[in-house]
This record gives sequence, structure tokens and C-alpha cells, in this order.
Amino acid sequence: MTQETNLRQIRIDKLNELIEKGKNPFLQESYNQDSFAKDILENYENYEGKTVAIAGRLMQKRLMGKAAFINIQDSTERIQVYLRKDDIGEELFEEFKAYDIGDILGIKGSVFRTQKDEISIKAEEIILLSKSLFTLPEKHHGLKDPELRYRQRYVDLIMNPEVKETFVKRNRIIRGIRAFLDERNYLEVETPILDVVAGGAIARPFKTYHNTLDMNMQLRIANELYLKRLVVGGFDRVYEMGKMFRNEGISTRHNPEYTSIELYTAYKDYHYVMEITENLIEYLALQLYGTTELDYQGKKIDVKTPWRRVSMHKMVEEKTGVDFYSFDDLDEAKSVAKEKLHLKLEPYAQIGHIIEAAFEEFCEADLIQPTMVMHHPAEISPLSKKNPNDPRYTNRFEAFMNGWEIANGYSELNDPIDQRQRFDEQLKQKEKGDEESHPMDEDFIQALEVGLPPTAGLGIGVDRVIMILTNSPSIRDVIFFPTMKPLPQGE
Repeated sequence: MTQETNLRQIRIDKLNELIEKGKNPFLQESYNQDSFAKDILENYENYEGKTVAIAGRLMQKRLMGKAAFINIQDSTERIQVYLRKDDIGEELFEEFKAYDIGDILGIKGSVFRTQKDEISIKAEEIILLSKSLFTLPEKHHGLKDPELRYRQRYVDLIMNPEVKETFVKRNRIIRGIRAFLDERNYLEVETPILDVVAGGAIARPFKTYHNTLDMNMQLRIANELYLKRLVVGGFDRVYEMGKMFRNEGISTRHNPEYTSIELYTAYKDYHYVMEITENLIEYLALQLYGTTELDYQGKKIDVKTPWRRVSMHKMVEEKTGVDFYSFDDLDEAKSVAKEKLHLKLEPYAQIGHIIEAAFEEFCEADLIQPTMVMHHPAEISPLSKKNPNDPRYTNRFEAFMNGWEIANGYSELNDPIDQRQRFDEQLKQKEKGDEESHPMDEDFIQALEVGLPPTAGLGIGVDRVIMILTNSPSIRDVIFFPTMKPLPQGE
């Protein structure tokens, strides 16, 4: 028998003893909690001498003969509680001595300061509300293993208060995003997660099957095409924040299930949504910290607007000394990319794919300060409007920070004939091996034929923004329950 199994059995035995006495804690349905630790600690003058009822988890216990000090952790903070046998009675005090770290208690008593000037509660009543059969990690070492923390988030939240604070900030950020857009008259909507065509982005979808309809379906990789349908229908400003699903790799910046927001604005262009992006991030930083200067993993990042703007192909030329748009011959451009820049290219690669590969290899990592990278090649932007002065690239941008893409936006392609041609090109790329090419979507093209006004679209990776705003090194640190490979049974 392992030590862990033995400790669990000891706790089960204690539970059985209580049940035999008719004191099964799991029969408790409620507790009249009227106060919280943080309020008491921060407003002692309003609580001194008053009787309060708190409820929370037993985190520390020090027995001293006929008295004891314990720490109770509720949803807000930890607070010390002083218990005496003479105050709560001998029988209850003996039961209390058998309570374990992790048990959930209800305590009623008066607020006072100890001789060491620590704000505490002098217990008059104590009740066991739930018995913990799990041994929490040892106090000084805590729960440190990242894999275990993500798998047992409930323990992580108990043992590491800073983790809980990160998720409180996440909530504030998400509410801040909604407030920012609501103030600008955007309508929040909901669109399908299940569909027969997973479009709106270049990504590999998760596939599933609908039994009743007897058809294959996919989880959405983006909500773009449905939101643009709503603009066609007359909603000029719409947004949706929710989960997207991409059947791709997992890393410190990628989780297969993640939170994104997309918004669409009729009669505006990509310059407008660039301004929306930088103004939103600045707004969130000021709301959280009162400053635009952030410390992310030892790097100083200033999100004050306006952000730097640069064209993708110009940045590639500056970094590599090669202007790929100067090549008339694709094979010559590929040769330079492979032999001079040592880029790995797919068989379907066009000039635009080469520029994208060079950008990712030589430019992305240097974009620590907020930067708007504009004018993506048309080959990699099947839903973007081409630049009227140079149709080789589009009126699209990606916002970068800390070397990461955090947002993507563009002047939406609203020409149904051009859109069909772009989708056809994507299908040709798929035939050449591009598994992430955009599928054909006939219903969306029909919506464009009804008429989409000039529109600007924007997508923001909410989790990555939260990572930077909360100084979190991994996307798993800002998702309550990140995707994990299950452990073998018994581990």
C-alpha cells in the first residue's frame, strides 16, 4: 500500500466514524455564510467585536493543548481562527482535532486582534461541511509540477493564490473587451460551432459525425463567414467571443481549443480595425494597471498607441536583402529562397508563400514591441481585399507583440466573383498537398452575391492577449483546463 493510499484510508476511517455518530458531513446542504476573509482583513474597523460566519477550507492547523490556531481559506483570502475547548465544548473540540488539512468548515465567531496583532476570528461554533479524502501538497513545496498543476487545476487554485489571481484578471479582461465594444455600439451575437464547412481561416479542423442527419460535420476554426453573413443581413457592427477549435500542434502559445473574438464593421477598412486593436489593448492595460507599460517575462513592452506599422514584404526585404516581388520567374525565386535563405518550401508555394516563410523565419521573433504588419500576399489571404495599387498583396494586417501574432484583420473581400476564384485557387493548393487550404463555401458566396457592403474584419487571440497582460509564460496558465493527453488508468 502506497503512503498516499494509506493516508486516504485514514481519512475514510475518520469519515466513517463521523457517520457512525450520525454526523455525516456530506448531508450538509448549505451554510449561512455572511462574511468573507478579505473584507474582514481590509475593513477590520467595521468588524471588530462583531460576530461573523465564514466558510472555507482548512489550510493550516496548530494544536496547543486546550486551544488551537487554524487558517481558513475562503474564495477571497485566508484568515486565522482561534479555537478554545471552553468556547466550543469538549466533544466538538475532540472532533475538531481529527479534522484534516483540506476539510471544508463553517465557523461562527467574533473578530479580534491577537497579541501579535493578527486579525483573527474567535470561534464560538464550528461545523464540518465537507470531508476531504485527498492529501493536499506539503505547505512549503506546494504544487509545482506544471503538468500536475494543469491536470489538477482545482488543487493548483487552492495551493497557489497567484494562479487564482490570474483567472480573476482573465475575467476582468474579457469583461473589459465586451465593455469596450459595447460602448462603440457593437452587437454581441452567437454563431454555430458545428458546421459542414469549417471556413474563415487557414487551419485544420476537428471532424465529427451527426447521427440523426447522417452527415459529417466539423468544429469551427473561425466564425468569420457567419458574422459576415450577418453584415449582409443588415447588422453593421457585430462581434462574437467564444471557443475556436483547430486540430493542430500544442505549444506554449497553442491550445487546440482556445478563445477568440471576431468583429465586423460595415463601411470601414483595415485601417479602422488596426486602430480598434491598438486602442483595445491600451484600454485593457490601463484598466488593469493604470499604465501602458507591461513587464512580460523580463521584457518591457509598451502598448501605448499608435503602434508601429510596416509592410510584410518590405520587412522581409530589409531583413534578407531580397525583394521577392522583383522576380518574374517563380523557379528563380524558389531557388534564391532555398539556396540563399535556406527556407523549406511546400510544392504548392507561390511568391506569397515564400514571403510568408521568410517573414516567419527572419522577422517575427524581433517584433517584441507592438507592431502592425500589413499587406499580406494574396496567396495566403483568400478572404482579404486586394490592394488597389498592387494586387499582389492585400489590405490585411496582423498585430504582433513579444514576437507573437495576437490579432489579424483586413478589408473584407466582398466581390463574389473574386471570392470564388480565390476559393478555387485554395482547392488547387489542396490538391498539391496543402491540408490547411480554405474549402469552397457555396452558401457564403451566395451571401456575397446578395451584397456585402465595404467591411472591415478583425480577429483577436484572446488567450495570447491575456498571457501578455498577466505575465503568464504559457497559454496553459490562462486556460482553466487546457487540453492534455490523459494519463494511463491508475496514474
